[in-house]
Amino acid sequence: MAYDATKMADWQISEEAEKNMPMPEDWRVKLGLEKDEMLAMGRLSKLDFLKIINRLKNKPDGKYIEVTAITPTPLGEGKSTTSLGLIEGLGARGKSVGGALRQPSGGPTMNVKGTAAGGGNSLLIPMTEFSLGLTGDINDIMNAHNLGMVAMTSRMQHERNYNDEQLARLTGMRRLDIDPTRVEMGWVIDFCAQALRNIIIGMGGRTDGYMMQSKFGIAVGSECMAILAVAKDLADLKERLNNITVAFDKSGKPVTTGDLEVGNAMAAFMRNTINPTLMSTAEYQPCLVHAGPFANIAVGQSSIIADRVGLKLWDYHVTESGFAADIGFEKFWNVKCRFSGLKPHVSILTTTVRALKMHGGGPKVVAGKALDDAYTKENLGLVEKGCENMVHLIGVIRKSGINPVVCINRFYTDTDAECNVIRKAAEKAGARCAVSEHWLKGGQGALELADAVIDACNENNEFKFLYPLEMKLRDRVQKIATEIYGADGVDWSPEANAKAEMLEKDPKYADFATMMVKTHLSLSHDPVKKGVPKNWRLPIRDVLIYSGAKFLCPCAGTISLMPGTASNPAFRRIDVDPATGKVSGLF
Repeated sequence: MAYDATKMADWQISEEAEKNMPMPEDWRVKLGLEKDEMLAMGRLSKLDFLKIINRLKNKPDGKYIEVTAITPTPLGEGKSTTSLGLIEGLGARGKSVGGALRQPSGGPTMNVKGTAAGGGNSLLIPMTEFSLGLTGDINDIMNAHNLGMVAMTSRMQHERNYNDEQLARLTGMRRLDIDPTRVEMGWVIDFCAQALRNIIIGMGGRTDGYMMQSKFGIAVGSECMAILAVAKDLADLKERLNNITVAFDKSGKPVTTGDLEVGNAMAAFMRNTINPTLMSTAEYQPCLVHAGPFANIAVGQSSIIADRVGLKLWDYHVTESGFAADIGFEKFWNVKCRFSGLKPHVSILTTTVRALKMHGGGPKVVAGKALDDAYTKENLGLVEKGCENMVHLIGVIRKSGINPVVCINRFYTDTDAECNVIRKAAEKAGARCAVSEHWLKGGQGALELADAVIDACNENNEFKFLYPLEMKLRDRVQKIATEIYGADGVDWSPEANAKAEMLEKDPKYADFATMMVKTHLSLSHDPVKKGVPKNWRLPIRDVLIYSGAKFLCPCAGTISLMPGTASNPAFRRIDVDPATGKVSGLF
């Protein structure tokens, strides 16, 4: 049944839907799993992915469906809501369907953006567990990452305090001679804590550590999270965790977690993270949750493992990419699919009247502040002008060989005329288009979208990558900048250009993925530029090396791995009932 989403908060809908939510044993029977393939954790469970994959290795994969979006407002345009609505819509059509989403970070949950649990009647349940740590993956990742920092900083202290002979005799360690000015890694915490972006550690005496500058990032931006998203299995995870570059020594040689002899212990902390968590839509279709949301330096996708499991367990598998199609879909297309070997059947381009009005010249949208009336009253001119952004991103998806489906994620304030403007522009650009009211009506509101997706999945596509793996880093960046973002070219800073040249000459980086880092709020590097910016060049200021995940990350401008908490954060409205333990105000 659909709840009245105009009168009920999401946590209230979740609370009602949870009353009939399947328990682990119900899911085991429903999904045809063996008893040892489910790892029950209260009313949730993890799935033993390797046992499932091995048992079903000869079963054909289901249809692979990716969800992305146009360039969003700071509020987001509902990719998670659309993903869940599509799952519910396909379920309402009687299809065997499930999905995979990313686990939310405590930072946005306690800040402004919220939990990414969907919304209205397209909701992931149980919402409280989803929003407050779930089955502990992010906590395990924090422990693994920070253990790497403990290993490095303690090693620096001991190397300072002992000569080579004493170091070998007392600790059994060789000198790594880490350069304190070239430490790549920092600490992580899963909150938006701007006060920790730049810190000094080791103050005190010789037994209080090594005094130097350091930093904190948000936990979901950790390379450990990026590794979880792309790892094939526990052995692959362990190998990658041993290859993380934590610093450089004074001769310029990388110092890794393997050099510090800490990678195996990090893998021990993360041993349980390898299995995805099974959750439920508000209409009781299965949905896996695995890996985190950070979509800049990290890949910004639910994991390869979750997609492999879902493609074996159900006939239609829906997965979501972070950010808009210029970043999220591009990384899904050229990184995730290359790593996984999986071929998608269709991509859904989530579109809203609100975002198109912004791109058409509408008033500034600011998270945490009331929307201008222009976004809730009909304005066909703004919508029509803003469609340029949507049409550009339809073209991006079509470059992959996929013919996308445009989903108009309809808000109840949108008008038929505004939706018709979008439909006309989408169809003229060669895409299918469907209006979906899943937020308001659940699966019944997503039937048009489900039908369009079924039709698209039945078509053959000529999926192809944007560039060959043999292409050099700077050539890849040039191609992405001009063909995906619409830039006239790329301007490399002298430092970034020298670094890129060094990386191109070293054969060990030849198969590293190109993980572009730029704002998600514009096709360009400048978040202020909306629509489809013209006459601009993409500046690259640095290339970060994620040697465990095997990412090279060209940075278009500066990027902070630690967001800040806003002046009116969500935690001010979150409460727990001491009599029942029920949490309110999460969304």
